[in-house]
Amino acid sequence: MTKDIIVQRERRVGWLLVLPALLLLLGVFAYPIGQAFWQSLFNQNLGTQLTSEFTGLSNYARMTQDGRFWQTMWNTSVFTFFSVFFEFLLGLGVALVLNQSFRGRGIVRTVAILPWALPTALIALAWTWIFNDQYGIVNDILLRLGLIQTGINWLGNPTLAMGAVIFADVWKTTPFISILLLAGLQSISEDLYEAHRIDGASPWQSFRQITLPLLMPQIVIALLFRFAQAFGIFDLIAVMTGGGPGGATETVSLYIYSTVMRYLDFGYGAALVVVTFVLLILVVAIAAFFLNRSRAKARGVN
Repeated sequence: MTKDIIVQRERRVGWLLVLPALLLLLGVFAYPIGQAFWQSLFNQNLGTQLTSEFTGLSNYARMTQDGRFWQTMWNTSVFTFFSVFFEFLLGLGVALVLNQSFRGRGIVRTVAILPWALPTALIALAWTWIFNDQYGIVNDILLRLGLIQTGINWLGNPTLAMGAVIFADVWKTTPFISILLLAGLQSISEDLYEAHRIDGASPWQSFRQITLPLLMPQIVIALLFRFAQAFGIFDLIAVMTGGGPGGATETVSLYIYSTVMRYLDFGYGAALVVVTFVLLILVVAIAAFFLNRSRAKARGVN
């Protein structure tokens, strides 16, 4: 039996094994998105009873003129970029520390993941109290240190409110990235580092030439997961600011919720869902491309 026949047989077996999962994903994601797209082609009229009128792509044309939609897209992009950026830097640092051998490492690893394990709504409520302008601990510490003279209204200032929700999100979800990266670090053989040290390489050179290339698949996966979660953020901001002040922290998810649940504009809300989903798919496709490249480089290092 030739090698090509064996490879083809393994591929067929692989597809058969993942087929149930693919069918489940189609049922969970493809069907609802298909329904959302169909719904987005209609406008609802609220009279004595709810009626629908087919309007084609008018909801998508309306979106191009919707200043609130573009503002929420900007807010979502700012939140996603800064939260994922800082979570990655901190998560990588935490993962490198937890990968070292030291006394009580198991307890430290358990404690490090606690923020991510706690309910988001509960954490958001706690951070709302922490950033309170009258009795929050942040203002209390700054006042005691003499850095400010009066309490700062963190959640009432458009710029500071965005920074506050980003800080809360970074605190909660950094452990998620650190655990994923820690798993990747533990899969790297210590023999590679030993051989590199024998060749006279510095720790920084080992990190840049061994750790990063071999860790790149886990990095891409972690960033992909966090991008999807951050781009669809709802509960944290809904509890902390409700999208305020003045829409400064309103994300696309909050806008969709308001459109559907408050204004009962189901057609336009469905169009917003479809556009958001398409954007996420594009990012996933780009991430998959870089993931395949990183895996190829990792095989080259090995």
